[in-house]
Amino acid sequence: MKLAAAAYPLDVFPDWAAYEAKLSDWVAEAAGQGAALLVFPEYGAMELASLGGEAICADLQSASRHISELMGDVNALHLRLAAAHGVHILGASGPVIEGVRIVNRAYLYAPNGRMGFQDKQVMTLWERDPWGVEGAGPLKVFETEIGTLAINICYDSEFPLQARAQRAAELLLVPSATDALEGYWRVRIGAMARALESQCVSVMSSIVGEYPLVEAVDVSWGMGGIFGPPDEGFPPTGVLAEGVMNQPGWTFAEVDLAAIRHVRQKGRVRNLAHWDEQSDDRSLETCDLR
Repeated sequence: MKLAAAAYPLDVFPDWAAYEAKLSDWVAEAAGQGAALLVFPEYGAMELASLGGEAICADLQSASRHISELMGDVNALHLRLAAAHGVHILGASGPVIEGVRIVNRAYLYAPNGRMGFQDKQVMTLWERDPWGVEGAGPLKVFETEIGTLAINICYDSEFPLQARAQRAAELLLVPSATDALEGYWRVRIGAMARALESQCVSVMSSIVGEYPLVEAVDVSWGMGGIFGPPDEGFPPTGVLAEGVMNQPGWTFAEVDLAAIRHVRQKGRVRNLAHWDEQSDDRSLETCDLR
């Protein structure tokens, strides 16, 4: 099947119809290229704050509330598009108000009308303060008609025990938003490392470009990327496809789930199966050679 990873620029919308038209065009383009799974980036939903005006955009708490209140409509739109095109969509994540806290939530939509979500687990420093976004469990694995999926939102991909807990997943989705080139590479390295360790395919999407209206996403670096384990049936580099830095659009790659299952069972290395053989701090010995 074909996977699609977005390099997604944020826009200012005069009304809801403009947002609906944009999203519809993006989904139609990827589906028209034969993609079965579309992955949008972390905090791509921040562009919805523009529907509330500049004052809303200028205050992160107000922007978060405004976007959270729109999530019902956002979900309905994504479900319609998923059904119309027969695709699975990981929607762009955004702030959702849960009681008195803000979480960073990404929704997964299936063409059969079902949906689920994954909340980000580990917050970056800026998310913690000044934004006040909090991590929320549990980690999840999604059984779908196109395989077993899991989601690591941006910074989460840099912590291997999370993907290890989701090791049943054949596809690991990594929506990201990074404000510097080094940030992009931290997430990419994490996504590629998780593909190596879990012998799966990771799909990384990114926000790209400038959006001065909202401080949280004022500058973004990235591109789409699809990565696999560097083993039989995959490129020696592990890179199935990559886009062009900061160039908007879709990055596509063909993936055969049978190749993932083959590597896990009969690959030249068995990272997934041999995980528990590594040493931990309980077996650490300090040797003084001074």
